[in-house]
Amino acid sequence: MRRIVTGHDAAGRSRVLIDDLPSTVVLEKAGGLRLTELWRTGETPRERRIEPDPGGSVFRVIEYPPDSQRLATIQPEAHFASMGAQAAPPEKRRHAGMHRTKTLDYAIVLSGEIYAVLDEGEVLLKAGDVLVQQGTNHAWSNRSERPATIAFVLIDAAR
Repeated sequence: MRRIVTGHDAAGRSRVLIDDLPSTVVLEKAGGLRLTELWRTGETPRERRIEPDPGGSVFRVIEYPPDSQRLATIQPEAHFASMGAQAAPPEKRRHAGMHRTKTLDYAIVLSGEIYAVLDEGEVLLKAGDVLVQQGTNHAWSNRSERPATIAFVLIDAAR
């Protein structure tokens, strides 16, 4: 399983901080269970609040249609406002889906392939890849002609 962790550079721009293959531990006392710990925090890493409710979390699965379909109708400001998120300003938008949430997100690609687009660069994610997102500007760009499905856990930022 591949792990991609986003963060910010010294100028406050979003970027990939970690792109690696995390180690797996075999727990013999648990019948040989294979455990891959992808990310652990004592508290969430941002001082912002947004949906989910303060101190809450959301687990959801989203299927992204190909950009060739999705981008023909998306209206970024209206779309993200309806979801409790903020669209990136038009002059800073690298993709119509560029937005920022005030959450810690765990994203697991279940099927297909999709690009995580950041202020600086982008990374192609495929089924089985995991992205840990720490409140960064981002967009999801499906450049294939097949849907891509991602499972998300969003955790409200507490500090």
